[in-house]
Amino acid sequence: MKNSLVKNYVIGSVLVVCILLNACKKNKTTPDSEPQGTQNTKQTHTTNRIDLTNDSLFLYAKEVYFWNESLPTYDAFNPRQYSATSGTDLVKYETNLYNIVKASNSPDYLSDRPDPKYSYIFDKADKNPVASIPNTSLSVDLEGNGNDVGLRFGYFGPSNSDYSVFVTAVYPNSPAAKAGFARGDEITSVNGVTYGTNFNAEVDKIESAIEGASVTLAGKKGSVNFTKTLNKSIYKSSPIYKDTVFTAASTKKIGYLAYARFSNQENSESALTTVFNNFAAKGVTDLIIDLRYNGGGYISTAQHLVNLIAPSGTSGVMFTEHYNSTMQNKKATILKNQPAVNSSGQVTGTYFDDDYTVSGNTTTFQKKGSLTAVKNVVFIVEQYTASASELVINCLKPHMNVKLVGETSYGKPVGFFPITLENKYDVYFSMFETRNSSDQGGYYTGMVPDVKGYEFAAGNVMYDFGNAKDDCTAAAINILAPGAVVASQAKVAATAQRSNAARLQALGGKSSGEFVGMIENRK
Repeated sequence: MKNSLVKNYVIGSVLVVCILLNACKKNKTTPDSEPQGTQNTKQTHTTNRIDLTNDSLFLYAKEVYFWNESLPTYDAFNPRQYSATSGTDLVKYETNLYNIVKASNSPDYLSDRPDPKYSYIFDKADKNPVASIPNTSLSVDLEGNGNDVGLRFGYFGPSNSDYSVFVTAVYPNSPAAKAGFARGDEITSVNGVTYGTNFNAEVDKIESAIEGASVTLAGKKGSVNFTKTLNKSIYKSSPIYKDTVFTAASTKKIGYLAYARFSNQENSESALTTVFNNFAAKGVTDLIIDLRYNGGGYISTAQHLVNLIAPSGTSGVMFTEHYNSTMQNKKATILKNQPAVNSSGQVTGTYFDDDYTVSGNTTTFQKKGSLTAVKNVVFIVEQYTASASELVINCLKPHMNVKLVGETSYGKPVGFFPITLENKYDVYFSMFETRNSSDQGGYYTGMVPDVKGYEFAAGNVMYDFGNAKDDCTAAAINILAPGAVVASQAKVAATAQRSNAARLQALGGKSSGEFVGMIENRK
């Protein structure tokens, strides 16, 4: 097991990871200076809070950012230039962070997007469900707190000027779930406005509308038209969209799980264990894990899922975390400004005291649950399958027969823990890269599927999670039981959905508010 004296995983929301810090001592108002000779003559004394925080963003990056050696000197970068950026303090800090990432020329920077691919800064006041003001919060956080209407939209069509809006996911226990919405519902108008002719100009209007206090949606559920009004509310949501068992070829039992996010221990671990114990009771021999839109979350929960899936006897290294040499060699002295606290909120030291070596950050297999003999697992992935989701896949590859169906995943083999500034902002710098027991990692461009899978089955029909007619699910079943008939779905052959008929293609780069990241919380 990982050294429990230096590492533990904190239970709590990603959006409030450092909530206990509010009860602790304030961070230093002046960041540590760079060592002499590193050209920081422009870092003069100041009491300007924005200048100090912009300094801190850069100086922390110089020591804890995974690609810190690629960053310029303080003088060359001049972080205080972003204090003059128009907008809120958070906008100024986001601009600074983006340019830090850009200066690194690392995989965290993509020239075609306006923000980092991995790193970000977050105002803790915006957490769910505290932010009850319309237009301030969307989706479900990593404690399972929802503060919205509970819908995830997808945009599909042959072009930006000819597209349709579909419900791609419904968050359990949300207003939308209670109103009977389901994946595959087509939305024909939002608050009485019809969209579909100019994606780039319309998508933000659609997203803003469903983030509002109330939204009226007209659409089609199959051939049945509907009009429903949903009111934004606070709710607790399960991370499990769907679990079921398919019976293929009369006898083969395939367990299916659609999992939304790697939420905290209370929200995920018991729910996942229950599903897998049920799989065992029903004689499941193979697995399909549907991770569409799952942007990740807590590494501790990913570790739990890996231990539920892995067959009995799997032992040794599950994964390792690789920090930069500054941190591994205990030279990231700026971390002395980040207090470490125990579960009672007492300060026990600082993050500087931790061990960041590879040997001190090695996690091993510890089998969980009663499903013990699965050798084959198929993961369903797409462009927003990221971080902790990819970690699970990578960890299992050396130990099981692992196949992927769908689209190329997001590509995020790096994780982080939060750096708190002003006792207000949590900064998530990309800090470490994970590698499996075969020392494999580095999938920055994503994981390529073994079999292409589509959001729509032949005939442009989008089926709900857990339906064997769903194109990706049908392809996964066909890998595990080639040519088999699935008894629970009206004897639909798994291969029948794989025709060459044209399918609607996804447009744009909207993730509908889901968290994307891989969090390792240290205490």
